[in-house]
Amino acid sequence: MNIETKEITAKTILTEVKGYLDVGFTHSLNSYSGCAFACKYCYVREMPIQKFKDMPWGTWLEVKTNAAENYRKEILKLRKKNKPVHIFMSSATDPYQPMERKANITRGILEEMISDPPDSLQIQTRGPLITRDIDLLTQLKDKCELLVSMTVETDREDMKRIFAPQAPGIRLRLRALQEIHEAGIRTQASISPVLPFTPDFPKTLSGIADYVWIDTLLIGDGMLGKRSARLGMPALFEEHGLTPWYDRDIHLRVLKYFQKHFPPDRIRVSKEEAFPMKQTENKRDEHE
Repeated sequence: MNIETKEITAKTILTEVKGYLDVGFTHSLNSYSGCAFACKYCYVREMPIQKFKDMPWGTWLEVKTNAAENYRKEILKLRKKNKPVHIFMSSATDPYQPMERKANITRGILEEMISDPPDSLQIQTRGPLITRDIDLLTQLKDKCELLVSMTVETDREDMKRIFAPQAPGIRLRLRALQEIHEAGIRTQASISPVLPFTPDFPKTLSGIADYVWIDTLLIGDGMLGKRSARLGMPALFEEHGLTPWYDRDIHLRVLKYFQKHFPPDRIRVSKEEAFPMKQTENKRDEHE
């Protein structure tokens, strides 16, 4: 797929969170606008950033060339105000999409974070390219709470081809997750959204993911499934004989299944448990 790429100067790089991420994160950080992975279920397709574009999602990309500079200035301002900084990177793009290999926007931000770290950082990606930056991530984990969350919606490549044909292969993502885990960096497998998987999926993730995050199209699109419905997801599931996997309570069944393989405190479900440090604090409070 051809991607129209444009370099832009962004006014800011840290955005105060609200809505879905308002569970302990204070800011989101998107090093790009647009996304080359073009997943069919992506809720960003239904957000203003895409709604007011005259080009389809997945065909355009804006590169924020001054992202690292903005981060440096903005975190200094936040620190002067003694404000906490808990960052989710990224909420409306992927920080490790193909252009990052050449543009190095995300890498530049990480370099700035080593000098001026946030309190915590969760990197959300499906890009195996993240392994390129293990040298920076191993430094950063000693300066702030760091979690690398790799989106692995399923362990079935045939499902990926239906729902996210432009995204990196599942095996590549699993290999990247393992490499990051072996580097001593905390890892999470984000099953988001839940797609049909094999019975061996939990075993595949065991040993390479410290945590599992379960999310669905009905509870994780920010509008209780309305965005997913507008994107035609019910029809797409039905077309491929997968309607039972679109059930409103599928996350509960997946949770029950994964609990056979992971300790309960290593599994999180959607919004309320999305912020790992908050979960740690809650558990500490329960024991006091």
